[in-house]
Amino acid sequence: MRPKLGLVCITSCGECRFRTITRTRYLQLSPIERERALRHLYWDNLQRLHWTLTFCDRHAIRLYRATSALFPLSDEPLGEAVLRSMAANLSSIGRRAERLGIRIVLHPDQFVVLNSESPAVAATSAKILDKHALAFDLLGLPRSAWATMLIHGGKAGRGDALVGAIARLPDGVRMRLALENDEYAFGAAEILDLCKRAGVPMVFDAHHHVIKEKLDSYEHPSVAKFTRAARATWPRADWQIVHLSNGVASISDRTHSDFITLVPSAYEAVPWVEVEGKGKEQAIERLRRSWPAAR
Repeated sequence: MRPKLGLVCITSCGECRFRTITRTRYLQLSPIERERALRHLYWDNLQRLHWTLTFCDRHAIRLYRATSALFPLSDEPLGEAVLRSMAANLSSIGRRAERLGIRIVLHPDQFVVLNSESPAVAATSAKILDKHALAFDLLGLPRSAWATMLIHGGKAGRGDALVGAIARLPDGVRMRLALENDEYAFGAAEILDLCKRAGVPMVFDAHHHVIKEKLDSYEHPSVAKFTRAARATWPRADWQIVHLSNGVASISDRTHSDFITLVPSAYEAVPWVEVEGKGKEQAIERLRRSWPAAR
């Protein structure tokens, strides 16, 4: 089985893009205008998601990371009501993704910190995850790690708080949740431990790992070690997802390059690879040509 390469949010060509509205602009509208604006925006983005699925199918891309801004302000009562009123439309899109064999996942933004020392931030983070889970439910995506909702470990030194916060999440979030290692707060070993304790899968990111551990190669034995260890945290080994990116100037450069030139050999056995090159679909096409395992 060759790795399936995933598209992250948008395309570089502009064919797959989404609209949004700022909270400031939203609050300037009258109640009637707010509902009208959200209804139009959600419908437009649903159409754009439909086009994106068509794009992915045309380019044989079977993994798509949806933008976390697909339904802006759906964490507000009005936004949730508008979204629920479009349940049939969302369900239709979800069924189409299933027919096309396209797996949809999500990576909420960096402001989601379940283990924040601030109760308000932690509560807001849980609310954001809940709104994404509602969208996934309405799309008809399974409440399992297949429809992954991925976050980082959050506040350093607060692993116990994270495990506790995950345990308190509603099923729609917790059953889809996965954790990813990063280069700042939680390295691969720490995230692996937290995943085991919380009972959620680990998405291993080799680029974050080499930066945090100050390694000089993706072939360091620890890369293969954590790729294998992360696989064991998934309910099914063939659901495992990893992230793939390269630094611009060097392997330790935090800034992602446009294209992928270095791939850990350990990734050849991974079923799903999200390509985080800034070149988006161009990065995927180039990788398919240069990486024998993905051809």
